[in-house]
Amino acid sequence: MKKLTLVVLAAGMGSRYGGLKQMDTFTSQGDTIIDFSIYDALQAGFQKFVFVIRKSIEKDFRATIDNKLKNKAEVEYVFQEVNNVPEKYKNSKREKPWGTGHAVLMTKNVVNENFAIINADDFYGRDAFNDIAKQLIKTKENSFEFCMIGYALKNTISENGYVSRGECFVNKEGYLTNVIERTRIETIDGYLKFEDEKGKMVSIDKETTVSMNIWGFTTNYFEYGEKLFLDFLEKNKENLKAEFYLPFIVNSLLASKKASVKVLKSKAKWFGVTYNDDKENVEKEIKKLKEAGVYPINLWN
Repeated sequence: MKKLTLVVLAAGMGSRYGGLKQMDTFTSQGDTIIDFSIYDALQAGFQKFVFVIRKSIEKDFRATIDNKLKNKAEVEYVFQEVNNVPEKYKNSKREKPWGTGHAVLMTKNVVNENFAIINADDFYGRDAFNDIAKQLIKTKENSFEFCMIGYALKNTISENGYVSRGECFVNKEGYLTNVIERTRIETIDGYLKFEDEKGKMVSIDKETTVSMNIWGFTTNYFEYGEKLFLDFLEKNKENLKAEFYLPFIVNSLLASKKASVKVLKSKAKWFGVTYNDDKENVEKEIKKLKEAGVYPINLWN
């Protein structure tokens, strides 16, 4: 079987959550959300895992992950730091990481095959990993045939505050034509609304397809993404909060007609932790799944 890699983005600061949500536990057995993603990905056929983290959490992160994957899959760690940029763009005042697009670029030297990307703090469901693995296995390694899992917006909302989602525009053939990063979507007076570039709250359909940052790429992503990132740095070198979002790369590829992105729609209800108040719901949902036999009580025994 063709080798597949899963890249796990786990360098986030967890500012709205109030801590390192990628290492928080959600069951009495001490499971993190990453544990379930790894478990599902192994079942789907992923044989290599690359974790994008910050150097400051390496020791604790390895203690959480290494033994679970020993003799099961290859494991690599790469680091996303604020200073992982060319010398002329380094700024001692910058504290915020450079965003998801930059995080994936950090994996260039260890990813040599078709790969999927996920967030560390999102619970995607087993079907998502099965579907994206099947698509990646069919994908020619030197192509620009990419894919993503699309969720209905109504299934991805937190009851405890606003969320960021990529609003996806999909043609009748099922391919992505555009994705717009909406950094603030929330329920107001019973309706879903997003904040536009003028700061105005605008209604958005609950059935809108959104990205939860689960993408499938070939290694062609890296060369193209690096060029765009350098352009981005040049334009934003004085902006301490500018982020290089992954959809920025995707949109540029789509606009150039260089790539296609197949949208694999999921009916699953996402759950994850944006806010600390989300934790109780995630614990309940995972408990239900274990009681229903979807996952064993002890994942790694």
